[in-house]
Amino acid sequence: MNASLSELPPAFDATLRAHGLHLPRTRLEILQVNVGKRCDLACTHCHVEAGPKRTEMMQAATVERILELLADAPTVHTLDLTGGAPELNPHFRTLVRGARALGKRVIDRCNLTVLFTPGQADTAQFLADEGVNVVASLPCYTAENVEHQRGQHVFEPSIRALQLLNTLDYSQPGSALELDLVYNPVGPFLPPPQAKLEADYRRELGTRFGITFNRLFTITNMPIKRYLHALERDGRLAAYRQTLLDAFNPQAALGVMCRNLLSVSWDGQLHDCDFNQALEIPLGGTPRTLWTLQRLDEVESLPITFADHCYGCTAGAGSSCGGALA
Repeated sequence: MNASLSELPPAFDATLRAHGLHLPRTRLEILQVNVGKRCDLACTHCHVEAGPKRTEMMQAATVERILELLADAPTVHTLDLTGGAPELNPHFRTLVRGARALGKRVIDRCNLTVLFTPGQADTAQFLADEGVNVVASLPCYTAENVEHQRGQHVFEPSIRALQLLNTLDYSQPGSALELDLVYNPVGPFLPPPQAKLEADYRRELGTRFGITFNRLFTITNMPIKRYLHALERDGRLAAYRQTLLDAFNPQAALGVMCRNLLSVSWDGQLHDCDFNQALEIPLGGTPRTLWTLQRLDEVESLPITFADHCYGCTAGAGSSCGGALA
């Protein structure tokens, strides 16, 4: 059952005004691209509802257009690839090679288990050869919590994938190859302090499995799509929304990722962020695609469209694709 209007938080725009906050877009620095919704997993917290049965996949023409625009975008230093499992897109390597040839930093948001799926035997080596930074999802350092969120028999291959990346020089002394981990809470609560949790991960993964990594990012679960349905099913949606509202942090709001990021969907539609993309909220309130732009920096003059799920990015220490904000 959907939440009643009385259970909804105040409009996010109103909360910003109440705190005297105005959040214009800044210089565009990050292009985040969802290359498709197919994934070998179907995690309970997934806000794009990715899974093995999804067929949406970015086509070659869209990849070509992204590279054309990146070639004329000097302020955009990072191409951030998401999914689904981005590696399952048949044009993934073309996009990576093209962006690296342009001198862009490339991030692959990897679920780890995909590295052992059919056809991916050399993917880890490819990522290392191309100097791709890996941001890997690992919601805990224990099997029970990982498999509660991501499904049975996921923990062991996740650990093997991290060990494999370490053998390829990821997160090793003197190496430029970065391996970052992502934590999502397994329940309707905020992440613990990022620095403390990172220390716990470093100790447990190092002691038990010999794994090293660069940083841990804590990301709040957004009450949208698959996670919204789970909260509704368990009767915990209103309480979780209240948790996010009560933890609103003006300092975190100043650093929200939508200010310097452009989100591109698998079919070339443009959005303020990955969450707005999942909800099909268009950039600037009007549908736009890669083909309606002459240059990527045209978006800098457009207002950001906020909605109630934005409380997830501004709760507590804040949450972005790069972890805590404050």
